[in-house]
Amino acid sequence: MRGRVNLMDIVLPGEDYPARKQCRAWLAEHPDPSPRELAESGYVAPHWPRPWGLGASALDQLVIDEELKRASVQRPQNRIAIGWAGPTIIYAGTEEQKQRYLLPLLAGEEIWCQLFSEPDSGSDLASLSTKAVRDGDEWIVTGQKIWTTFAHQAKFGILLARTDPDAPKHKGISYFICPMDAPGVKIEPIVDMTGQHAFNQVFLDEVHIPASSLVGEVNKGWPLAKVTLGNERVSLSGEGALWGDGPNAEALVDLVRRSGASVSRVLRHQLVKVWIEGEILRLLRMRQLGATLSGQQPGPEASVRKAMGDVHGKHLMDTAKDVAGAYGMLADAGPLEALKGMPGVGLLPGEGGLAWISLVWSIGYLYSCALTIGGGTTEVQHNIIAEKILGLPKDIDIHAGKT
Repeated sequence: MRGRVNLMDIVLPGEDYPARKQCRAWLAEHPDPSPRELAESGYVAPHWPRPWGLGASALDQLVIDEELKRASVQRPQNRIAIGWAGPTIIYAGTEEQKQRYLLPLLAGEEIWCQLFSEPDSGSDLASLSTKAVRDGDEWIVTGQKIWTTFAHQAKFGILLARTDPDAPKHKGISYFICPMDAPGVKIEPIVDMTGQHAFNQVFLDEVHIPASSLVGEVNKGWPLAKVTLGNERVSLSGEGALWGDGPNAEALVDLVRRSGASVSRVLRHQLVKVWIEGEILRLLRMRQLGATLSGQQPGPEASVRKAMGDVHGKHLMDTAKDVAGAYGMLADAGPLEALKGMPGVGLLPGEGGLAWISLVWSIGYLYSCALTIGGGTTEVQHNIIAEKILGLPKDIDIHAGKT
């Protein structure tokens, strides 16, 4: 293909397309595949190189996704491992590391977490102070990490630590794989205002990890961190309003439409606005996918989608609360209850399948406050957009007095 592909003009290949035939044949032999079978087949991450994936093109990936969805086959859930750790290990890991870690993480057998942020190093991640000192065949790690999602469930963590305190802050960082059950690792829960426990604070008190846990070269971990963060921002800018998960604007508008309820002019305006935002994000996603189909690399556009998606997620959840009205004050109620209570609204079509939505909307409203912070703050994304896309001068480092 030459030039940019307009994804809206693409019709996916038909029955005789090789990737479709191969996937259907495999599903016929494995009608209810286990996570391990999916991992070994390459269908968990088909774009990964063989033997971990299929080396699939973007078009093949779309076809495979369609076939798995048609067969009601779900891939293992291990977002940090599959979305961020795995691609970095493929990029810079040793053959031994690939053999040890990739298949179990693809199968969801070993959960991973990300040990990057620190209490004093969030947006300015390169200023991290966790240190790793070489001692024979081991590294001894001391420091503190925070906002570590799933640390309490994780088998391993991808860890950034400073290995040369005298080097410039971007030059003296190394990238490690840290066993979360190693002596000296202490995990304390952080319960957010939704009442859920996903985040953690992690203390590393002279944790001994083998030298073989180093990914890439010593003091060259920052470029690998950028690989990880780039994958993170793509992952956190999917179709759902909660970092790629959860409901989207179309779901809320469809809920109101199917109820037949008469909403106020102001609320109609809000619904139209969030629907437009959702459409813009959907089209940006299609544009990125079209670029990939054309053999282009999307690059910093992932930051554009994340920056826009975060603000949109907050707008969407605010609007859902407005639709819910007084029901929005309840922890387990959402727009569905309010719409059902309006005059002239009967049983919603497919209401049984929407029972879960109320809790998701309610939790989503509280959780949306974190969207513009996690995975790189909106301000950081704006700097990336300014420098990498608009070509503007770099931001001033107010601490160092340098650009």
